[in-house]
Amino acid sequence: MVMPALGAAVGYAALAAWARRAAGRGLDMLLWATLALHALALATGFAVPPVRFGFAPTLSVTAWLVLAVYAVETRLYPQMGVRWPLALLGAPAVLLALLFPGTVVPALPSPWLPLHWSLGFASYGLLGAAVAHGWMMQRTEASIRAGGVQPTALPLLALERLTFRFVAAAFALLTLTLLAGWVFAEQLGTAARWITHKTVFTVLSWVVLAVLLWGRWRWGWRGRLAVRMLYAAGALLLLGYVGSHFVLEVILRRGAV
Repeated sequence: MVMPALGAAVGYAALAAWARRAAGRGLDMLLWATLALHALALATGFAVPPVRFGFAPTLSVTAWLVLAVYAVETRLYPQMGVRWPLALLGAPAVLLALLFPGTVVPALPSPWLPLHWSLGFASYGLLGAAVAHGWMMQRTEASIRAGGVQPTALPLLALERLTFRFVAAAFALLTLTLLAGWVFAEQLGTAARWITHKTVFTVLSWVVLAVLLWGRWRWGWRGRLAVRMLYAAGALLLLGYVGSHFVLEVILRRGAV
């Protein structure tokens, strides 16, 4: 796990430095190679016993998903290019997972729990992609207002449509994640312990996304209001698992999955 992770961190750092000055096929190849190393590091960490998990691996998986989505997207929309701030997020996420590998995962009480975790990962990744697109949309709009050069060649309306597609997909997966968590809690007889800080923050994030999508459909919300609500939903979801487990693992030095 160590060597692929270090290779991925170096790759992300090189990608961030290169993307600020140039673009082209070489940059794309470096991005895909770095994503492959990152995926290998994640797979090694989850496949080699003892399996560990916690807040840092969650951030690492989320960063990989966001960058993988963006890599695929740049193939469909080459004018977007590789944004160096996104690449720069990958390096600390990989290194953080090396420093804080999490706690040992006990024997699973249900074979269906990995489905719940997979849905959670996917919702984190899609919401992270939505936040990244919201940030690009905000920068593009500010650049247009100031009469400067747009940070992406993709039209603002197209970028806005992409952002809300990611929001809708993240909302759908987050809904499935919450339903799956409730079903598994009922099956395992832990429904009384299901209402935790993690659940409360996740539900709050779900509510913010629901209001945002409703406002978009009903009143055409866009611009700063939409982006700020998107940021709020992302922050709440981040506090849900990553925040609570950071406190447990780093501050209180207790393990929890």
